Amino acid sequence: MYQKDFILRMMEMMAEMIAIFLGLIKKGDTEQAARCLDKAYRDILKQDAAFFQKIPTTELTRQLIEEHHYTNGHLKILSELFFAEGELRRAQKKDPKAYEFYKKALILFEFVEKEAATFSLEREERGWLLKNRLEELKLKDTTK
Repeated sequence: MYQKDFILRMMEMMAEMIAIFLGLIKKGDTEQAARCLDKAYRDILKQDAAFFQKIPTTELTRQLIEEHHYTNGHLKILSELFFAEGELRRAQKKDPKAYEFYKKALILFEFVEKEAATFSLEREERGWLLKNRLEELKLKDTTK
């Protein structure tokens, strides 16, 4: 029970941080948004953002679960942080990096969704948003 409560509190804290973060991006303050995001990685998952960025996409779930003992709650949080990172990179016009983060977010999101026992319209919308972001960046890359 303790771990479930802890994860729920972390998810609430993360939602607040991401709302602030997305507000900063909307205002065009990407430097402050980047600092806010780095702080979120450290405060919520107790790791530097670079730690997660170094994990190859193909090894993401395996390493996090087997080597670092992350739970589905941790993976859900990390998926949201990767999504936020994708939004930041997109705002900075760094589309290849944005694509990479959206891809990692989708991998974690789909992994957690397979484990979920219930349907959620909110989660369904998040999945579509991630897929749309990836498709937008793919199309943008092919039109260059």
